[in-house]
Amino acid sequence: MSDIIEIRWHGRGGQGAKTAALLFAEAALATGKYVQGFPEYGPERMGAPVQSFNRLSDKPITLHCGITAPDFVVVLDPTLIKTVDVTAGLSDDGAIIINTEKSAAEMKNDLNFSGRVFVVNASKIAKECFGKEIPNTPMMGALVKVTDFLEISGVLEDTKKKLEKKFSRKPEIIEGNIKSIKRAYDEVQGG
Repeated sequence: MSDIIEIRWHGRGGQGAKTAALLFAEAALATGKYVQGFPEYGPERMGAPVQSFNRLSDKPITLHCGITAPDFVVVLDPTLIKTVDVTAGLSDDGAIIINTEKSAAEMKNDLNFSGRVFVVNASKIAKECFGKEIPNTPMMGALVKVTDFLEISGVLEDTKKKLEKKFSRKPEIIEGNIKSIKRAYDEVQGG
């Protein structure tokens, strides 16, 4: 792998792919990493396919272009697999993390992908932890585990600070999201 880790997030409008990519970038920045986090979408509405991206490095990042060959792909909505080529540009050395009830072996077969496949039921975790099936923050936890580039404690600490600003009057949302990140980190399976 190069000095730069590139990540592509797939989701639908309203699932938080953009928010997750930005929170992930901010958490990496807080730990001293160099980062980029940016979305790619047009006039799509709630439910339409969207993509967001991250670049992370221990060195300054001088690239300013789209990501066409990611090292990691995160899929927030497994129904996208039927309509979007989520493995496009992903090498066999890469890994894909999917929010699904299925096993990693089942998803590997469904994708016909020979690289590493990881799964976590992020929607269920989100519902149980903060009452909404918004899988973005649990998928961050799974991504931290799979990439092994950031420490989970730093991600949790920085994300909590960001959420405290936005949800200062809803501590249950803050704690639920933090719990969901940690739980997905612990529950992601595959390889």
